[in-house]
Amino acid sequence: MNTKVFGDIGEDIAAKFLEENGYNILERNYRGIGFEIDIICKSSTEIVFVEVKSRKNSSYGRPSEAVNKNKQSRIIRGAMKYIYDKKLQNIKVRFDVVEVYLDEKKIVHNKDAFILS
Repeated sequence: MNTKVFGDIGEDIAAKFLEENGYNILERNYRGIGFEIDIICKSSTEIVFVEVKSRKNSSYGRPSEAVNKNKQSRIIRGAMKYIYDKKLQNIKVRFDVVEVYLDEKKIVHNKDAFILS
């Protein structure tokens, strides 16, 4: 299975998980110049920008470790564009990472995985 298909499966699983936990999915694969945000959703109180990282299992460490400062800054840039384009100023935002372990059928939702800096 190629990495694109693998990632798409992980994102589908993460989106379903988020919906089952009360989030409303607003966008998937929101792209612009120099950024992509896997999932944008809304909780009861805030807009949540979600990076999904998928692995077959946990033998190579936590998938969230791949969300380095460079990746975080690209996600933040995309979030700022989304907020501006949708005229959502003065709304609370959060940045989460959802880890999907396909072989283990396990999902880890890391809320507030990083913050605006």
